[in-house]
Amino acid sequence: MLEYSLPRYLPSAEELPDSDETPVDNELQELITGLLKAILLILWAERMDWFFGIDMGIYYHPDKPPIVSDGFLSLGVERFYDEELRPSYALWEEKVVPSLVLEVVSQTYRKEYTTKLDEYANLGVLYYVIYSSRRRRKPHLEVHKLVKGKYELQSGNPVWLPEIGLGIGCDRGNYSGVTREWLYWYDQSGKRYPTPYEKIQQTEQRAQQMADRLRSLGIDPDNLD
Repeated sequence: MLEYSLPRYLPSAEELPDSDETPVDNELQELITGLLKAILLILWAERMDWFFGIDMGIYYHPDKPPIVSDGFLSLGVERFYDEELRPSYALWEEKVVPSLVLEVVSQTYRKEYTTKLDEYANLGVLYYVIYSSRRRRKPHLEVHKLVKGKYELQSGNPVWLPEIGLGIGCDRGNYSGVTREWLYWYDQSGKRYPTPYEKIQQTEQRAQQMADRLRSLGIDPDNLD
C-alpha cells in the first residue's frame, strides 16, 4: 500500500506528536469537522470499522513531519483500540490511507488548492474535500477524486462518494446555535442525514405522534408500562 522506503524500526503512534501544534484559526474549523463526526457517530453507531480524525497528524514517515488536515475519514480500521484513543495516525501501524481528507479554508490561506493537492495525491487519498464559505465566484465546496494519480474535480452539491457510501455537501442550517452554511453527509438519493439535535427532535416528534394516536383510541399513554 505504502510506496515509501521506511526504516526497519518504527515508533508507535503514542511516541509521535499528535499534531503540528499549530492552533486552528477559528472556532468554525472545529465546528464544521465536529458536526460531520457527530453525524457519523449516530449514523454508524453500530460500525466499528471507521475512524474520523480532527486536526490530527497523519504520519507517513517517522523522520518527516506529519500532514495535518482539519479532518479525515478512514475505513477498514479500528474505531478505537483502547481507552486512551488515538494520539496520532501512523500509516505504518494503521496500514490504511484515509479515504477522505477535509480542509476548511480560513482567513489564513494554507495552500489548500496547490501544495496540499499534491501531498494528498502522493499519499493516495481517494477524496480531497476543500470548503471555503468566503468564496464568491466559485463554489464553496470542492470535491476532488483521485483518478490515475491525479485529482479530478467532481460536480454537484452534494457529491456522492460510492467507495465510502456517503455523499457530502453544504447547505444552510443550525448547529450549536449558529445558523449558517454547514457541511453535511447525504444518502445516495441526495437526502441529508440529520444532526444529533435534529435526530432528537425527530424521535420526540414520533413519540408525540404515537401518544396522540393512543389517546384517539381512548388509551392513556401515561398508564402504559
